[in-house]
Amino acid sequence: MGEHVPPQLPVTWRPRRATIIAYGMAVVMVVGAVVLAIIMPPGMFKLADRIGLVVFGILVAGLLHLLGRLRVEADERGITIVNALRVHRYEWPEVLDITMEEGDPWPRIDLANGLTVGAMGIQSTERTRSRKAVAELSALIRDRGEAPDHA
Repeated sequence: MGEHVPPQLPVTWRPRRATIIAYGMAVVMVVGAVVLAIIMPPGMFKLADRIGLVVFGILVAGLLHLLGRLRVEADERGITIVNALRVHRYEWPEVLDITMEEGDPWPRIDLANGLTVGAMGIQSTERTRSRKAVAELSALIRDRGEAPDHA
């Protein structure tokens, strides 16, 4: 990965394309559901059908929000990994390394307790941006120190 200078804190990494697509589709779903509910033939569809259609559009938009909120944040105390369904918070001593192998959709964060967590906020499809983000986060991990050995 090469040596990289740690970025100034706080810093947030988020996928550009995934965020634009998720929120763009959410707007299309809600607007489309509302327009469809308005233009549906009155004799065939009742008010409950129209409301159900709008609620469905809002629910799909909510699911898309889970993909749009993906990010990795670093501050003085540690990192926060916001994935689709869970938010993970780790102090710097808990974080050992970050790796992203060729073909991985996002990097993995190795933790002192032996677990690994995916960082969906850094998407490998954004090649240059993801390599830079991994290098910056790796530099921060080295700079902030690893957990002490428990020998």
